[in-house]
Amino acid sequence: MRKQPSITAIAVLSAGFYVLQALPTQAQTYKADDIIKHFGPATPQASATRGLCIGTEADCNKAGHVVKPAAVAAFDLVVRFKYNSDVLEPDARVNLDEFAKALKAPQLASSSFVVEGHTDAAGRPSYNLDLSERRAQAVVRYLSERGVDTAKLAARGYGQNKPVVADPFAGENRRVETRLKSE
Repeated sequence: MRKQPSITAIAVLSAGFYVLQALPTQAQTYKADDIIKHFGPATPQASATRGLCIGTEADCNKAGHVVKPAAVAAFDLVVRFKYNSDVLEPDARVNLDEFAKALKAPQLASSSFVVEGHTDAAGRPSYNLDLSERRAQAVVRYLSERGVDTAKLAARGYGQNKPVVADPFAGENRRVETRLKSE
């Protein structure tokens, strides 16, 4: 006969789980090389060939010509903000210093980026839109101070409209992301 777990063991496991969740997460940092690899031109695979397929996407896929639309990937710089603030935190400055180095690298010299500001859902939508624009502008201003050409950067605010976690009031939603600018 199998023993039932004791209530004490369950309480200890529950308490341990609670402590793990309560511990602050360490901020993620990036290096310029990580950013260059993410946004830099993809190196073609040795077996990849160029071809032309006339027909629908489904027809081409059936014929062995896989059609993959070009994706414009986001890169979360882990630029986080305190509640109701557009002031860059020290961890954000570290990541932005690396981003500035990457943007000045030859691999990204011809690339342009959209700097997207976001907020959580606390407050009025109109206020949050303004705050998100100020956050994006704070990042652009900081990068400019590090020698990045601001003609390569477009600041946009999205307010609370694009949360990254299910809880719209979570701090993770107070952020700035960048995307390659597609014309």
